[in-house]
Amino acid sequence: MSEKVNELDLVRFIAEQTNIDSNSIRLVLKHEQDFINNAQADVNGDVEIDGDELVDYILSRTDANLDEITVETILDTEMDFFMDRGYAGYED
Repeated sequence: MSEKVNELDLVRFIAEQTNIDSNSIRLVLKHEQDFINNAQADVNGDVEIDGDELVDYILSRTDANLDEITVETILDTEMDFFMDRGYAGYED
């Protein structure tokens, strides 16, 4: 990705689409980034993220007092944001 994503735009987009408060969104995004940063890359340098493991990781954080549906909604809406802007897509 050649452009840096504006976190404020991302949080605003998710909040507008979901009516979830921005503090909860930022918390989920923070823990998601921690999870990704600690993921192991394969021999090609690619990192495969399992969505269920990511949700479980976020829910296991002591400061994440959110339910599973809220976390999944935030993550799904984040993906919508990236797909709408051409930054991401789903692999088969």
